[in-house]
Amino acid sequence: MKSPKFQLGQVVITPGARDAIAESGQTVEFFLDQHRAGNWGQVDGEDWQSNDQALVDGTRLLSAYTTLKGVKIWVITEADRSASTLLLPSDY
Repeated sequence: MKSPKFQLGQVVITPGARDAIAESGQTVEFFLDQHRAGNWGQVDGEDWQSNDQALVDGTRLLSAYTTLKGVKIWVITEADRSASTLLLPSDY
């Protein structure tokens, strides 16, 4: 993994996201590593730029990925970097 661009804080995962990741055969660490490295996944250009700016000004970060089984997973890191949550969009 590339060196992390920020700290994740406490990692929390919703039951739906945990189950979706397990069913895909992937790991929570895979998604967290992508997020922490600044690969924001399947966000649009504006959200990508917002995330890049958040690394500078310390606001919230949001990444979006799709598991190998086609389930969308979000990773949100709070502005104060105290916590990162993996969740399904429907959990938001």
